[in-house]
Amino acid sequence: MPTQLPLPAAIQPEEYRQRRERLMAKLPSHAALLVPGASLVTRSHDSEYPFRQQSDFYYLTGLQEPEALLVLLPGRAEGQSVVFCQDRDPTLEAWTGRRLGAQGVVSQHGLDQAFENAERDALLPTLLDGRELLYVPLDNPDALSIAEDALAYAQAGMRRGKPALKGWLDSRPLIHEMRLIKSPAEIALLRHATAISAQAHVRAMRTCQAGLSEYQLQAELEHTFVWHGASGPAYSTIVGGGANACVLHYIENSDVLEEDTLVLIDAGAEFDLYAGDITRTFPVNGHFNDAQRALYQVVLDAQVRAVNAIAPGATLAEIHQRVVADLTAGLIELGLLSGDVQARIDDESYRRFYLHSTSHWLGLDVHDVGTYRLDEATPRPLEPGMVLTVEPGLYIPSDDDIPDAYRGIGIRIEDNVVVTDQGHDILTADVPKQVADIEQLMANK
Repeated sequence: MPTQLPLPAAIQPEEYRQRRERLMAKLPSHAALLVPGASLVTRSHDSEYPFRQQSDFYYLTGLQEPEALLVLLPGRAEGQSVVFCQDRDPTLEAWTGRRLGAQGVVSQHGLDQAFENAERDALLPTLLDGRELLYVPLDNPDALSIAEDALAYAQAGMRRGKPALKGWLDSRPLIHEMRLIKSPAEIALLRHATAISAQAHVRAMRTCQAGLSEYQLQAELEHTFVWHGASGPAYSTIVGGGANACVLHYIENSDVLEEDTLVLIDAGAEFDLYAGDITRTFPVNGHFNDAQRALYQVVLDAQVRAVNAIAPGATLAEIHQRVVADLTAGLIELGLLSGDVQARIDDESYRRFYLHSTSHWLGLDVHDVGTYRLDEATPRPLEPGMVLTVEPGLYIPSDDDIPDAYRGIGIRIEDNVVVTDQGHDILTADVPKQVADIEQLMANK
């Protein structure tokens, strides 16, 4: 039985309150900002998918109930942060669990005011009355519907001398810029999510053998996630044996693992909505053959160099360019490309084998929010508190012009890294990635 990992502290209501205050400080005094929470989604007939809160709403409230709405009203004397929440309903609660209700939302989550959804239609127009700008997520139909209703209400009120509603703006850039820099409490949750993910990958390596199915390794991974208190996978688990590893988002996980092939696992746990995201590639039988080892070492060397480059002031664009150069040089050395490294970069022939970027942000979403450039011409410099992945890969097609030894090999190595004042901290270092370490772990099952 695996040792239970110590739980990190939950983010406290005071931190959520500070986030709301920082956000409202960016708004004009005559504005309001609305963020709807997520709704339940039907899976089939009368059963729903497991509920997962909308990330921006959760970032500002910590509230996990569905069908909620956050309204921020800078300068409002009666309270600047208001939530509409599910109605208390003893009959429904007997079936689906206790609801907080307005009083519980205020007392447990530190909102200024809360009302049940039964009161929303009557109260929301009054709350928005006199606000000249609305900030809403423009990709959310519910938010846009609220904005249109507010516009109609304001137009009717203009006859009585009320201020005109001038329109609405997208709330996402303001919130997502805040989410890009993680607080110490967020980093602690990410560290826990990645620790769970790391234990799962180690368990999969120890379990793996020829004859198992990909879904059986998936079961080992996801069992470990839930055993340690994660809600489950942060995204669809990828277990790609043999040539399936060359499909970047392969999720069927239905084939049998074969002797003398590699298996690529891309899987991470979600804990308190924060995501881990680890990829490891290793031999099904525990021993790399010569071709597998040579190709793997090309990816590993590029990955280690990229991780070592993470520090304040570095940019993901620079790191990616360096990875491309390293992978291209390795492909030429192995005979999968020919000619000059820069020429193969310039004509993009390397893209036959490396199709994606090296990094993405990590946080409440596995592909977390935040821009990668300050403007079209300026890559964003890394800052302490940013959390990102580093995941170069090579995917060799089974084409006739490819040497037999390399056909159908897919390799990706991915770590999660937080930028620190001094450089970086690898959150996923507990999962082996050196050839000798992987082979030793798999030999000691």
